[in-house]
Amino acid sequence: MTSLQRVCVFCASSPGSDPAITDATVALGTLLAERDIELVYGGGAVGLMGLIADTVMSAGGRVTGVIPAGLFSAEVGHREITILEEVASMHERKARMYDLADAFIALPGGFGTLEELAETLTWNQIGILTKPVGVLDVGGFWQPLLTLFEGMVERTILKPKNRSILLDDPDPASLLDRLAAQELTYEPKWIGSPDRI
Repeated sequence: MTSLQRVCVFCASSPGSDPAITDATVALGTLLAERDIELVYGGGAVGLMGLIADTVMSAGGRVTGVIPAGLFSAEVGHREITILEEVASMHERKARMYDLADAFIALPGGFGTLEELAETLTWNQIGILTKPVGVLDVGGFWQPLLTLFEGMVERTILKPKNRSILLDDPDPASLLDRLAAQELTYEPKWIGSPDRI
């Protein structure tokens, strides 16, 4: 059982148009504050990023945002959170968020969210991280990606154990519980002949 003191949430800098995603973002933010879990995120004040930060703060929780200096004009750094750290680059931003967090959750999002999700999975796969990762599967948003991952396993491109790094759940409370309970162990990713998988 992992003690989740800080959870990094990857989410969009746009609000999107699906009210179910908005509701799930608010539900997750409220739950983080209720469970005394600090939110770590990309530091923006706009879109779903701003919504989850505002929700956690309004519910009496703590929020640490990490944002590159060059993105302030585009994403508008959130000045009303507990801590806003400014770093020099996107690479530093991600490395800092990964270092701070005990676990990771990806809300529905775009390319940036997908990139952060893929990187945390890869870092777990190759042993840089040993921290749980999950997607909040609002309305089946992540199902096409999960189907792709199953296809990778079927074709022996991805080991089943490494596929199991990623949890998916439509319910924020259940996902947090499962992330806290997940036991991760590193297994070398290299796949040789089929009898050695």
